[in-house]
Amino acid sequence: MTSRERLVTAMKGELPDCVPVCPDISNMVPCRLTGKPFWDIYVYKDPPLWKAYIDAVNYFDIDGGFELYEFGDLFGDTDAAQWNPHIVHRYKNGSFVTQDFNTHTGLWRRHVVVHTADTPPATDVLPEKIGLPPVPSTWEPITGVKEWPTGMELWKLIRKELGHRGILGMPSGASTLILENPEDIYAYMDDPAPFYKRQQEMIRTVDLRMQIIADLDDKPDFLFCGASGSLVWQSPAIFRDLALPVLKHVTARAHDLGIPTHVHSCGPEKVLVKMAAMETDLTVIDPLEVPPMGDCELSDLKRQYGDRIVLKGNLHTTRTMLQGTPGDVVMASKKAIDDAAAGGRFILSTGDQCGRDTPNENLWAMVETARTYGRYK
Repeated sequence: MTSRERLVTAMKGELPDCVPVCPDISNMVPCRLTGKPFWDIYVYKDPPLWKAYIDAVNYFDIDGGFELYEFGDLFGDTDAAQWNPHIVHRYKNGSFVTQDFNTHTGLWRRHVVVHTADTPPATDVLPEKIGLPPVPSTWEPITGVKEWPTGMELWKLIRKELGHRGILGMPSGASTLILENPEDIYAYMDDPAPFYKRQQEMIRTVDLRMQIIADLDDKPDFLFCGASGSLVWQSPAIFRDLALPVLKHVTARAHDLGIPTHVHSCGPEKVLVKMAAMETDLTVIDPLEVPPMGDCELSDLKRQYGDRIVLKGNLHTTRTMLQGTPGDVVMASKKAIDDAAAGGRFILSTGDQCGRDTPNENLWAMVETARTYGRYK
């Protein structure tokens, strides 16, 4: 089977030729492999992150695609085009700070982004925390950005570039409606009404996107329906109140269209797996992180929900993938396969995003174990 065929088969609950293997290398590993400063990828798109990722998929021979999600505005329902980044500060080592300016309102974003050579951008940084004013007094435009298609044209290009090496999704829905700050929690507890409004707006957005997707000749292989930290930014009770209705709605609509759905939610996830498996039509959930980053035991999740949902995980990204030996990776991969592969509905993966310096040999060891030990009897 090709990687694409392998993943599609697994998401259907059927048995592929071997356990699919999709270590999360969404950002840092692909950027490292380019040999370029990270700002070349994130700011100047030379190459863009999606291209660096596909090159890494080919390099490691993994079953890819779950980490491809930067297409710009596919559905015309965001105001992203109104925000333009400007360089507002430069450091002597080449690092720099950008801040977005809204051409429609004439306002600057409250937070800035710090770009360094060897790490992904630090986002949501308060400028005063790094000695900068909230509103810059001087700035410069960003020039030299390599041009690529955007929106649906970019999606089609990525689909072509990825080819048989994996599957490609589209965004629809969300697994958190609480923003990444404590002020949102206080606001929700004081008055949840604005958050219920946010919930209904998201459901309307889902319906609009689903209509567009339903009319596509080339439909996505799956839909992204959630983001990192679903039970970090909110408690299980808040998730049930605000986000679960959205997840139920989007997974039901996608099910009617015959399109699988996927939630990625790092951190504690055991309760989320239960709700998703028992109360929604969700197809795939990851990364099922082990303690201390998460609270998931793969064998327990398989026993309780493995006939209802595809489990994707869950090798420890620091202890095993970054700091371990290839032998450690082989042992951990075999254990994950033993714990969750029986009967299908399992994709071998890692916890949330492998670190930049994860040894190449460890990623190859994971792939080789899936291809050999991960064959179904």
